[in-house]
Amino acid sequence: MTAPQTLTPELLIHIAQILQVPVKGLLATVELLDEGATVPFIARYRKEVTGNLDEVQIRNIEEKLLYFRELVSRKETILASIAEQGKLTDDLKARIEATFDKSELEDLYLPYKPKRRTKAMIAREKGLEPLANYLWEQEPRELPLDAFAATFVDAEKGVNTVEEAFEGARHIVAETISDNADIRKLLRKAMFDEGVIVSRKMTDAVDEEQKFTMYYDYREPVKQIPSHRMLAIRRGETTGVLYFVIELEPQRPLDIIKGKVHTRPGDWTAQLNTAAEDAWKRLLNTSITSEIRMELKQRADTDAIAVFRDNLQNLLLAPPVGQLAVLGLDPGIRTGCKIAVVDDTGKFLGHDVIYPFQPKNDVAGAERILKTLITKYNVRAIAIGNGTASRETDAFVREFFRKEGLTSLFSVTVNESGASIYSASDIARQEFPDLDLTVRGAISIARRLQDPLAELVKLDPKSIGVGQYQHDVDQNHLGKSLQMVIESCVNRVGVDLNTASWALLRYVAGINERTALKIVEFRNEHGRFRSRVQLNAVPGIGPKTFEQAAGFLRIRNGDQPLDMSAVHPESYPVVEQIAASLHVPVTQLMEQPELLEKVDKSSLKAGVYTLNDILQELRKPGRDPREKFVAPAFKENVREIADLQTGMTLEGVVTNVTKFGAFVDVGVHQDGLVHISELSNRYIKEPSDVVKVGQIVQVHVLTADAKTKRIALSMKTKVEAGAQKKSERPKPVQAPPPPSMDEKLAALADRWKRR
Repeated sequence: MTAPQTLTPELLIHIAQILQVPVKGLLATVELLDEGATVPFIARYRKEVTGNLDEVQIRNIEEKLLYFRELVSRKETILASIAEQGKLTDDLKARIEATFDKSELEDLYLPYKPKRRTKAMIAREKGLEPLANYLWEQEPRELPLDAFAATFVDAEKGVNTVEEAFEGARHIVAETISDNADIRKLLRKAMFDEGVIVSRKMTDAVDEEQKFTMYYDYREPVKQIPSHRMLAIRRGETTGVLYFVIELEPQRPLDIIKGKVHTRPGDWTAQLNTAAEDAWKRLLNTSITSEIRMELKQRADTDAIAVFRDNLQNLLLAPPVGQLAVLGLDPGIRTGCKIAVVDDTGKFLGHDVIYPFQPKNDVAGAERILKTLITKYNVRAIAIGNGTASRETDAFVREFFRKEGLTSLFSVTVNESGASIYSASDIARQEFPDLDLTVRGAISIARRLQDPLAELVKLDPKSIGVGQYQHDVDQNHLGKSLQMVIESCVNRVGVDLNTASWALLRYVAGINERTALKIVEFRNEHGRFRSRVQLNAVPGIGPKTFEQAAGFLRIRNGDQPLDMSAVHPESYPVVEQIAASLHVPVTQLMEQPELLEKVDKSSLKAGVYTLNDILQELRKPGRDPREKFVAPAFKENVREIADLQTGMTLEGVVTNVTKFGAFVDVGVHQDGLVHISELSNRYIKEPSDVVKVGQIVQVHVLTADAKTKRIALSMKTKVEAGAQKKSERPKPVQAPPPPSMDEKLAALADRWKRR
């Protein structure tokens, strides 16, 4: 293999060291990415080539590849600019080529970067550069400094006195200090390591909701401040409530500068000290502070985006209830509860509205409509949106079940965040052009219960509500990160080629929005796909797209049994070889996975990683990697914040995880906060170590204020002092064999009855 274009061997080694991956695997991954391979495809089907690098490692390589290619391009521009000025020395060229940091690169370029007219430029125009060189070089000369300075007094040039000559020379020295890359690097480090963030309330600022009270007079070291507090302070500054500065012990930067400037004492020392103070106060302080502020912003953005990314992943991979007909209920009081029914594939069947609450109180009519729809469409579950009147609607539905003796049915409260946005979106209009927005919302609620991933991909992830200061972070970076999460989740689960919407198909590796629309158009025209190979007949899908996408697409009950699995078509010959060695057809091999124990791996033509993946998939072909669905059980008598009492123990669902804690829905229309200090009896560094979005948890009420709508919860185990129960980080769940639909329904019905 040869090094990819623009990446030197030194740079490749540097990237490998940063990411702690083998150079060989890094190089192979870069080449695959350059050839147009997608990250999910490389991670799943090119393990032999990369040395089994996982998806996270490959995405990190992709990110660093972009960073360093931009760096290389910037280096070329800078070298050309300096060379054009005739100032490119061998030493400077070597330093520029050796740096791997964008900030350091810009520091090296700073002395040669075109500037607006400065005091130093004016001084040079007055002929004062030799005097500045005298100060900077600190070498004794024949003339004393004052006498030498006097030779530059020239009224025609605007230098009327010796002091004016010194002042001009100091301006040149100050700019030289300011442009020095080594000095800037030391000052940045000092401000980051020793600086303190100080925030205060703006005079006469109005903070009506008292959101920023704790930051009215707040101090925290730069290197210690967590992302959520930095983002909160920045938001306070943006809204005009706060301002913040970065304080550094006043003498510290001067000591750093003088330590780098002074080489020996002499009559120049006082002038250099004055120039150093001028350089810091006039040129460097604002510049370095701005750089640290930007670095803090980027660091906070990165942390906040990582939190959002993890939350979104957990939400997208939430357990699906499976393929069964669902009735979606979008609760409402005055306007009624909107109903939509979908079949086991998510196809819309019918809709209605019921008015069981004030002012109509038509309970009998509502029950009659529900019974009719349940019977007509063989409804097996009811999904209730968690908005206004959700608890009242849930109670009404459960009472209806009791009256009718519907023990095989169950109801589940579903997080409806973003459903209203979906209802008015272009995707919703394309799917249901003739339906009202409220009906579209009820359809979305029903489908979210069936398969959260398939429905949530239709939304802008920023509207789902699992972020931390999401509107304050870099929106471009956030958008790209969330798109990668969706792509990762979709390809991890796999997509049914015959039922997936174009909105879901567009996230399959190698498939874009245009191709996804073509697939759906082809399916509508020609009927369901019978095999993966048939995908090649879709306009716009060539060999490369097929290679990237095929393994992530599923076809159930098709012509080729392996099409329902994650085995890539390129590996079908290996499976056929396995089946032939055992003298059974491929179908039997998939139905009787115990036969795989007799396979002689040494006789098969496949790499170790690929072969292990094939055998694992054949043991559970088409297995959904998501966990088994379990519904939370909210307390019957707890519906509003006013119903909460200190010490009460409740079951709830984690709706959001941040750096400072987790928000939990306990069924009162307002999420409660479990602060990081209340998540466990033991110390934890990150809330994500013990909770994730969608997790069902037991919480205790600490405080509940109906006026401010603030609920404080705890997940700490109630134990005697000195006998704390050790909390453990949740262990990865080994997904059991997929239960039958009857088993699913029985478990859900039993769960509902115990509520």
